[in-house]
Amino acid sequence: MMIDVRHVHHQDAAKGFDTAALRRNYLVERLFEPGKVLLTYSHVERFVIGGATPASVPLKLESDKATIGSPNFLDRRELGVFNIGGAGTVSVDGVAHPLGHRDALYVPMGTREVVFASDDPDAPARFYLLSTPAHARYETKVVRIAEAKRMPLGDTATANKRTIYQMIHPDVVTSCQLVMGMTQLDEGNVWNTMPCHVHDRRSEVYLYFDLPADARVIHLMGEPDETRHVVVADGQAVISPPWSIHSGCGTRAYTFIWGMGGDNIDYTDMDMVPMGELK
Repeated sequence: MMIDVRHVHHQDAAKGFDTAALRRNYLVERLFEPGKVLLTYSHVERFVIGGATPASVPLKLESDKATIGSPNFLDRRELGVFNIGGAGTVSVDGVAHPLGHRDALYVPMGTREVVFASDDPDAPARFYLLSTPAHARYETKVVRIAEAKRMPLGDTATANKRTIYQMIHPDVVTSCQLVMGMTQLDEGNVWNTMPCHVHDRRSEVYLYFDLPADARVIHLMGEPDETRHVVVADGQAVISPPWSIHSGCGTRAYTFIWGMGGDNIDYTDMDMVPMGELK
């Protein structure tokens, strides 16, 4: 297991970042490599962002004393797992939970062992992981994509017709602070979360996928009157601090997984930014 650490920066500092510094601090480029669990520890909400790509041998989620600080990874944390690859299994304290493409799993605080496996090493599962600190233990739960709460939004006239799938969400799963879901853009649509917003009470992580090798998403970030951008490829994630907008425009349609942690779990808690205030 490999773990990278990202520290928090004030928004005034981020204004002076060049492209390399923005990418180094906010873009998680390495998530899915065969036979590895790759983790990034962010001091923004103390997110742990990761990817597990088991091949012929199952992979175990290990703790790390220097960053996690407890014998087991989930002693004081909760975890969301989304499978964006081939069929696989996540075993939680010895109980196997099969996950198909785009299925999700909530794993509660107090879980001692999490093991990832692929059904077919030639078509491996790609498990996206997002973890936040937790204060209580709830129930392990699988959420199939067909069981998610669906919210159609947008319009082709504004190139943002999309469907939001709320999966680890209060209407579907009980969690401490972790809220996660998936947004799929209709073919021919490229914008997400525009008009944009901020929410000072929560931070967010975006994982972009369903992009061919030559496609990209331009992820917009920064304060509304001091915007920046990061160019994102398939299978990469962006850390979005609470002072930053989080929107994106792709070279073609794509899908992304959003995950939030912070003071509340109200999905609608957002401060909209009028288009005229963007700079």
